[in-house]
Amino acid sequence: MRTLIVEDQTIMRDGLQALLASEPDFEMIGATAEGEATIRAATTLHPDIILMGLSMPHMSGTSIITQIKRKHPEIKIVVLTFHKEDQFIQAALQAGADAYVLKDDSREELFAALHTAVTGRRYLSPSILERVIKGYLDRTAETPSWVILTDRERQVMKLIAEGYRTKDIAARLTLSPRTVETHRTNLMKKLDLTSVSAVTAYAIANGIIAQ
Repeated sequence: MRTLIVEDQTIMRDGLQALLASEPDFEMIGATAEGEATIRAATTLHPDIILMGLSMPHMSGTSIITQIKRKHPEIKIVVLTFHKEDQFIQAALQAGADAYVLKDDSREELFAALHTAVTGRRYLSPSILERVIKGYLDRTAETPSWVILTDRERQVMKLIAEGYRTKDIAARLTLSPRTVETHRTNLMKKLDLTSVSAVTAYAIANGIIAQ
């Protein structure tokens, strides 16, 4: 399997390269540390599988997954992350991730995820599978929390999730950057979100941006 590793932490990236290079089923074809380079590598290197984290500089992991899957749906993407929160899991899967593994899982779990993804099946870390099922069942009776947002706040959330920066959002919506920041602060407070990555994950999980 032609494998591309995406990880912004150098020690972790080098360790994953060494781990997978020791297995005869994998051919290491490259490693990247941020979104734009990853999207370019997906086009130029033609990997069979991408092993990637979710916390990336400049662009969220879910945005990277979405863009790659739109252009190259045949590439399998395995997420390897510390994030156990439901919104990250849901967003990654809805963005198109084929597997979701935690960084504190075993080596065997990682290889099981990689091999399962290549066969065209989904894989979830056993440590989060029960929570994902419970979350799915619970959501069937819930009203989406984003209904408490104003139309403008939803517009700002959508553009944040699509990777636009504050000045670009301001230009697109004919607002001042300070007004955009106010909307962002308000929507994050209403939804109890603490980072731009969490905003992106929430927007994808709730269908606020198209897949």
